[in-house]
Amino acid sequence: MTPELKEQMRSDISLFAEKIRAFEAGEVDKKAYKGFSGGFGSYAQRNGGNMLRLRMAGGRLTKERLAFLADSIETYSIDRLKLTTCQTIQFHNLNADATIDLMEKALEVGIVTRGGGGDFPRNTMASPLSGIGQEEYFDVLPWAEGAADYLLTLVRDIHMPRKLKVAFSSGPDNITHATFRDLGFVARRDGTFDVYCAGGLGPNPRLGVKVAEKISPADIIACIDAMISVFTQFGNYENRAKARTRYLQDTLGADGLKAEFSKALSSALQTSPKLDVHPEPVTKTSEETISGPRILPQKQPGLYTVSYHPAGGNLPADKPRQLYDTIRDMPQTECRISPDETLYIINLTASEAEKVLAVTSDSAVTPFQHSVSCIGASICQQGVRDSQALLASMLEAVEEAGLPDNALPTVHISGCPSSCGTQQIGTLGFQGGVKKVDGAVQPAYTLLLNGNELQGSEAFGETIGTILQASIPEFIVELGRTAAASGLDFSAWLEKHEDDFRSLASKYLV
Repeated sequence: MTPELKEQMRSDISLFAEKIRAFEAGEVDKKAYKGFSGGFGSYAQRNGGNMLRLRMAGGRLTKERLAFLADSIETYSIDRLKLTTCQTIQFHNLNADATIDLMEKALEVGIVTRGGGGDFPRNTMASPLSGIGQEEYFDVLPWAEGAADYLLTLVRDIHMPRKLKVAFSSGPDNITHATFRDLGFVARRDGTFDVYCAGGLGPNPRLGVKVAEKISPADIIACIDAMISVFTQFGNYENRAKARTRYLQDTLGADGLKAEFSKALSSALQTSPKLDVHPEPVTKTSEETISGPRILPQKQPGLYTVSYHPAGGNLPADKPRQLYDTIRDMPQTECRISPDETLYIINLTASEAEKVLAVTSDSAVTPFQHSVSCIGASICQQGVRDSQALLASMLEAVEEAGLPDNALPTVHISGCPSSCGTQQIGTLGFQGGVKKVDGAVQPAYTLLLNGNELQGSEAFGETIGTILQASIPEFIVELGRTAAASGLDFSAWLEKHEDDFRSLASKYLV
């Protein structure tokens, strides 16, 4: 981010300060305030206080940024942090003064809140193990950071129908969902990108359309300009419910979308700046070795990554300080936020990894403990169900049942039809809603089955039916016991016994 852009971002904060104070004084209603504050990455919470979303391209949490988190938590007595599925961190329960101060201070360490919500380019995503993953085709993080910087320059100037989510994937794990985002750059073995667009989760999810192949990384900005051109020309400005890029597939058809993108790209290639960035080499070396369930060997010999997944993505308030104090003197070590709400601590020697393992001993270990959840309706104004409470009750029931570690999969939970919990791509997904039973409306969730994010096997979960919220922990325990009794892990059991799964689920459907 250039000094000029940083100053623009800082000057805009005064506009936000006026609005949040007017809102707290009762001079602006919730709907009008939400429409304004989202553009600054902040929303009023359901029962008071404010959320502030901290954008970091590719989920890159450097030591400097980690120190900022730790200092901020202590200065403002922040008691709740949330890792998100878009690789950001959310501060919760903030008053107006803290929200304003944090916006300004975050800029000094390269953390931007502008465009963290609303109809703007959102946080640019990248594979969290970019540059270190053994299976990646190449390191996409520099290109994601360059794209993010460019998109920030457009925040003031463009008026899109809705938000634009841009993602980069470095390999077939496709954890950023680059093949079904508004705009996705999918790495190829030859060092170029295939480009997908007009995908997305949420209501009426769509897989993306491949609109370009073998694009040079230098031409990423041209692709962004082409996507914005198509979106602003053909996007729906009248009906907000149909204003996402995925509805361009209805408006133009897949072939028409390809043609319009190709036309826009041809023009942009003549005018858009080239993106000239380069990966940062990892020069650190070690001959030590270590292994364990939360240890990932990197492609750099002798270096390791430690995974840390706090329950429900809720980062304990004391964790940033503990992590910073542990890694601050470790060369080239930093953190990365993953779209599955896991925090990775990268570029560790074996002895360094031991120290990080010690301060993250509260991490999830089993697949089920790694389950993903949005923040839930106790905080989110848009939420319908308290997804965090559901996850907590499920985790407690499974622990009490003493199920084997591999008896259940990672579950994805969203408290409403929005997809902050990415419920459509989980092996099991739950989407919050209501169900009328015997004339009474009761809390309930739609059950989804067999979602898949892997490149080449992408699929959104099939709707199985509706389960009352109160019955879900019992359902999960019976499901785990059934799978465990077969002697197989859950994925192997489901592959062989899907009919048994459906029969078991039918007992709980209403």
